[in-house]
This record gives sequence, structure tokens and C-alpha cells, in this order.
Amino acid sequence: MPASDLLSGLEAVMHEAGALARLTAARPFKRWTKGAEQSPVSEADIAVNDLLRERLTRLVPEAGWISEETETDQAARMARMARMAWIVDPIDGTRAFIAGRPDWTISVALVEDGRPRLAALFAPVTEQMFLAERGAGATLNGAAMCASHGDTLTGATIAGPKRYLDRLERLDPSILPQPKVHSLALRLTRVGAGTLDVAFSSGGSQDWDLAAADLLVHEAGGLLTDFAGRPLLFNGGGAHSALVAAGPARHGALLELVRDRMPEFA
Repeated sequence: MPASDLLSGLEAVMHEAGALARLTAARPFKRWTKGAEQSPVSEADIAVNDLLRERLTRLVPEAGWISEETETDQAARMARMARMAWIVDPIDGTRAFIAGRPDWTISVALVEDGRPRLAALFAPVTEQMFLAERGAGATLNGAAMCASHGDTLTGATIAGPKRYLDRLERLDPSILPQPKVHSLALRLTRVGAGTLDVAFSSGGSQDWDLAAADLLVHEAGGLLTDFAGRPLLFNGGGAHSALVAAGPARHGALLELVRDRMPEFA
């Protein structure tokens, strides 16, 4: 199937998943925690995950499947043996979803040979649909996205962990720290949309947190790398290190600024 047809099919599935999530949010729903970190899970996470798996597997039957809500050791091994895999976070920002906040998203990427080929990020409450195809640009509700220009922190809007913002303010008091964005994928993607100049992610994020945002940022002319400037590879297993997203010039200036202060940002 041509990539443009795949992207159209993916967009339709994302709208369907968003409607299901909002329907779940409109009534009492179950919620619980999982894992040693007691991460929150809701009934919507599971329902959206199941819908996405059924629909996306039809779109690309040969692709593997990695999702925050269905990954098992066996499923992960099988997905990593495949050249392509869907990497999915059914509800990115579950705490925000449970609390009735608007900044949760549904995040999906089709990864091929370690890099995203297609990406969709949908914020159902604000009805923002971010789409990207490798080599074909990124859009927000059909309009082309472009990361902001600039090569300094002066007056830059920045979102990320508070400890990063506090340390950056000491280096340059002119920065403009922004409120927390609960969906990490949305936080990073807003750099591609030009509504944030810089976004940070602390270490420990997983493929499903990042794969869609990675393509959206890059196709909008921005960069998303670790603090050594290395691009991300997906479907390899393991957590990612601390990351920064920004337009190219500002990204380079930021890495230069923190290069000798890496322990502070670890």
C-alpha cells in the first residue's frame, strides 16, 4: 500500500481511537496501577490499545506490534525480528486522562529498520491531529508544521522536567519556562509545531513515548537527539537516555551550553 494511503488509513484509525477514549472519559471508568513504579492505567488505555491493534494490524499485516499495554517478552522478541513494527502508546499521559486534563494523546508510529516511517499523534480533547511521513513533511490539522528558528536561549519557550528548567534558568535567566505537558509525545511534538522552542525528556522514556514525536519533529525541520547529539533508534529494546528537541541552530547551541554540565542534566 502506498505510504499516502497508509497515512490516510492511520488518520482514520486515530480518529476512531480518540472517539473511543473520549467516550470512556465521559462515564465512570476503572483505573489501577502497574509495575514497580505504580504507573497508572485506565480502562481507556486497554480499550484503545485493543482497537488500535485490530485496525493497524489490518493496515500492515506484516508489521510487528509493540505497545505500552500489550508488550510481553515474547511479543517484543517477535516484533524485533520484523523489519517493521507498530510502536504504540494508547494513552500517552494517562495521569492527565484520569484527572480530566486536556494534554493526553494517542501516539502511533510505523517503524522500519529502526527509524519511524509514518507517525500520528492525536490530542482528542483539543482535536489536534499531527501527521508525518518520512521525507514528506509533517502537518497539524492539515497545515504544514515548522520548528521555530533561533540559535540562543534568550526568550526561548522551554518545557521539560523542572530540574532542567531550574538549571537552565541559572545559565540564562531570560528563558521562558512553560507549564508541564503531561503527554511526553505532545511536549516534544510542540517543538515541531513551533509552539515550543525547546523540549526536554529525562532518561527512562520508552519507544512508545518517543517514536511518533521523533518523526514529527524531524519532518518539521527540528532535531530530537540525546545530549551527545545522537539520533534515536527504535525497536531495539531498552529505555532511552535524556533527550532534547529544538530547531537545528538552537539545538546545537543548547548542546554546546550543557556539554560541560552534563552531570547536572543526567
